[in-house]
Amino acid sequence: MDAQGRGPGDDVDPADQWVLNPQTGDYELRLGPSPDPPTAPSPRGTGRRTPGPRTSPDAPRRTGTGDVPGQRRRRGAPPQPPNRRRGRSDGSGKSSRGKKVLAWTGGALAVVLIGAGTTAYFYLEHLNGNITTTDVGSAGARGFSKDKAVNILLIGTDKRTGEGNGGYGDKNSAGHADTALLLHVAKDRTNATVLSIPRDLITDIPDCPTKQPDGSTEVIPGQTAVRFNTSLGQEGRDAGCAMRTVKELTGIQPDHFMLADFNAVKTLTTAVGGVEVCVAKDVDDPKSHLKLSAGKHTLKGEDALAFVRTRHSFGNQGDLDRIQVQQQFLGSLMRKLKSSDTLTSPSRMLDLAEAATEALEVDTGIGSINKLKDVGLELAKVDPKNISFATLPVLDNPAERVKATVVVDSAKADPLFAMIRGDVSLTEVEQQKKAKAKKEKAAQAGLLKGPMADPADVRVHIYNGGAEAGSAQETLTYLQNTGGVLKSSQLGNAPADVSRTQLAYAPEQADQARRLANLMGLSASAMRPGESETNAQGLPAIVLTLGPDFKGAGAAMKPPEKVPEGVQKVEADKAVCAE
Repeated sequence: MDAQGRGPGDDVDPADQWVLNPQTGDYELRLGPSPDPPTAPSPRGTGRRTPGPRTSPDAPRRTGTGDVPGQRRRRGAPPQPPNRRRGRSDGSGKSSRGKKVLAWTGGALAVVLIGAGTTAYFYLEHLNGNITTTDVGSAGARGFSKDKAVNILLIGTDKRTGEGNGGYGDKNSAGHADTALLLHVAKDRTNATVLSIPRDLITDIPDCPTKQPDGSTEVIPGQTAVRFNTSLGQEGRDAGCAMRTVKELTGIQPDHFMLADFNAVKTLTTAVGGVEVCVAKDVDDPKSHLKLSAGKHTLKGEDALAFVRTRHSFGNQGDLDRIQVQQQFLGSLMRKLKSSDTLTSPSRMLDLAEAATEALEVDTGIGSINKLKDVGLELAKVDPKNISFATLPVLDNPAERVKATVVVDSAKADPLFAMIRGDVSLTEVEQQKKAKAKKEKAAQAGLLKGPMADPADVRVHIYNGGAEAGSAQETLTYLQNTGGVLKSSQLGNAPADVSRTQLAYAPEQADQARRLANLMGLSASAMRPGESETNAQGLPAIVLTLGPDFKGAGAAMKPPEKVPEGVQKVEADKAVCAE
């Protein structure tokens, strides 16, 4: 084969104790007075415009986080959770609690606290004590941003922990990246993409600054042409190194990571009451001990782990086929998490909060219950039908006679990476929904159509509005030496940064703007008709402001709009039988 509870004396609904703080945008717990503190787990820790004179050079617009990589830590062993309470009816037969809980769709951990009443604060501290964190330094973001696209690296390790895991993975493994999925959530939260990275992919691993147990920092040397799974665990590499490797491989910067081992699959699937799967044929795998008849099954615990680990029951019995089965399983898990059966069950939500905080290791940027709540609420905004799973396109390693590893298929992978970096949805449903918006933008696209001026007749002022240092000068050199635009000037930093590169011009300069857009590879969305500048001689000049999307003089800045042919893709809302 190839490589391929509420009591009768309660008067206040606990949900009403959560209020929105308009200054922070966060929900906060407002606790009522209580004569005696309840018994609970103890806390575990604490026109035209004329520019003025410019002397500033084309300076850098971006700065690093300046973080120092840190080490993984567990805040404390978990005490027992408080007693659970049941909801009460409002008298109409409908549960007011249910309505409130549904409003917290993805804030699973926060919903749990609503059911905990006046013990919520202490239980929150208990959950915080469950969380294991790793400081990955500059490899990730300092905090979670609600108003930006977000990338989270989800890692499953092959490290054996917990009872009954002896039959899986490598018993001597330090915990390699056995499963890696890069979750990209769009800025507008209308869609998400999950990109699976094969563990046996041959890639380069960069140097990785990693904090040691004694507090010192060691730079673990990089390696070339090695398996991707060794970016974690091998030579003491932490999850930050896997994040750096993904950035090097795809050009996509992971903001955060979540890591789980085999035991997490068992505890999480048990907490939600099982996950429905479908198999097209009878399965009997002696290695994973998975035994299923053809059709639908609800799996949890050991059976769920066996399902996602088997590689001898589906397809060509390879890792790529297992990835597809895992994607189908995760899609089903997402649907279960979003279902009313889960969201309106306080006991199930408590179990889920306990299991999730116990099972997952995360970066310090999201390493608290409040931050994880924020992540959950943002993820909940994405409809499962607009979540796509894709596998990084690969080819059999040509350097091997017996095919055991794979290499990147750049012809298909590069456009896919560009789509994710450009925040373009892979979901057909979402693309169809946006088709109408595209029609409405037809007039904008028409701005690129029409006659173009001769390059020698184009007069342009170039500003750096958020691009890398030196970008304006680089563009000036390119336009004058390669593009023939001799009437061009770079005027340093723009008065204000822009989110994307843009080209402003007066109506009579449309032909010049089209020529410059052609030379620079600008999309129609960059065109800003109606305004320009005058130079020192009083002559009109169009204005090019380079934004963070600027990739280099002459490099196209518009990402692809269609997934390349042949890229394996699964939709989260579709139940598919594994074959």
